[in-house]
Amino acid sequence: MSITLDTYKAGEYRKGYQYNYFLPSMVNDDWQWTSPAINQLLEKAAVKLGELNAFSRLVPDIDLFIRLHVTNEAVLSSRIEGTQTNMDEALLPEAEITPERRNDWREVNNYILALNAAISELKTLPISSRLIRQTHAILMDSVRGEHKAPGEFRSTQNWIGGASLADATFIPPGQEHVPELMGDLEKFLNNDELQIPALIRIAIAHYQFETIHPFLDGNGRIGRLLITLYLVAIGVLDKPLLYLSAFFEKNKSLYYDNLTFVRIRNDMQQWLKYFLVGVEETATQASNTLSSILQLKVSTEKTIGENFGRRAPSAHLLLNHLFKEPVISVDAAVKVMKTTYRPANALVAMLQQHNILEEITGQTRNRLFVFAPYLRIFDERVS
Repeated sequence: MSITLDTYKAGEYRKGYQYNYFLPSMVNDDWQWTSPAINQLLEKAAVKLGELNAFSRLVPDIDLFIRLHVTNEAVLSSRIEGTQTNMDEALLPEAEITPERRNDWREVNNYILALNAAISELKTLPISSRLIRQTHAILMDSVRGEHKAPGEFRSTQNWIGGASLADATFIPPGQEHVPELMGDLEKFLNNDELQIPALIRIAIAHYQFETIHPFLDGNGRIGRLLITLYLVAIGVLDKPLLYLSAFFEKNKSLYYDNLTFVRIRNDMQQWLKYFLVGVEETATQASNTLSSILQLKVSTEKTIGENFGRRAPSAHLLLNHLFKEPVISVDAAVKVMKTTYRPANALVAMLQQHNILEEITGQTRNRLFVFAPYLRIFDERVS
C-alpha cells in the first residue's frame, strides 16, 4: 500500500463534547505523486540546499557564524507567535532588558537554548518523541507557557484561533489520539524502507505535526524547529543553517492557508509546492548571507591591518569573538584579550572610530557595544 497524492484524504472530523475535532490520517507509508511541478520544485530546492551545505563546508570557522543564524531564527519564529523582541534585544544580557519586554526576551532565548540542546542531542538520539519533548521542556521553561505541561504531550483538548472551543478556527485531534499519531509520525521520520525524498518527507511531517498540535503551547515553534533538526539529523545539512521562519513570517496568512487547505481540501500537493519554494528561496538567501559575512570578515580584517598598528593582533582576536558574540562590554573584551581595562577600552574605542562597533546603551559606565555591520546583514534578510 502507498498514499497517492491525487486520491489523498487528509483525515476526518470526529465528534467531541459539543465540538468536532479533526483526526488526521496516518502518514507512515510510501507516498506517490504524478505532478511534474512537484518534481521540478523538488529538484530546484535540493540543488540550492546542496549548494548551501557545500558553501558552509568552504567557510573557515563556520561555527563562528552559527550563533547569529540561530538568534535570527529564534526572533523570527517567535515573532510568528506574537513575540516582539528584535535581534538587538535578543543579544543583550537579560539585565539590560526592560521588565515589560523580559518575557519576550526569555522566549527568544529559550528557543536558542532549545535548538542548541536538540542539535547536541542528535549525536546520540534520533528525531523522536523523546527528543521533541525534551526540546519543548527547554522552550517553555519559565515563560508564559510554563504552566502548560512543558515537555509533555497534552492530556486535554486544545484549539487554534477563537476564544474557546465554541468559536475555534481549528480543533486538533482529541488528546487520546496524540500518542498514536506522534508514534506514527516518529516512525515516518525514521523509516528507512520508505523511498521518499528528504524534503518531501519533512514537508509532510511539518504539516502533520502542526495538525496533531501535540502540546498545549509552543507547537508552532517546535514544528518549525523540527525542519532544521531533521535535515541535520539525516546529514542533508552539516550545520543548522536553514530556517523557514522568515519565509513563513513574510506572509503568515499564506502559510496558515496552505496548512488549512490540506485539511479541508485534501490538497497536500499545494502545501508541498509552497514548502519546496520556501526551501529554495531560504537556502539561496542563507548562501547569500554567508557570502556577505565572509566579505565583511575580509574587509574588516583589512581595515584592522591597515589602521590598528601594534593593536592589530588583539583586534583580530576580538573580531573573531564578535562573530560569535556580537554584543560586548569593555569588561568582556578584557577577558577575551587577556589584558587589563585600559588597553581593552582603547581598542574598543578604535573599533568604534572605524565603525566596527557601535555603543548602544548611551551610558558612561557599563556600556555595551554591538558589531553593527554584522547585525545589519541579518536585518537585510528580514526587511
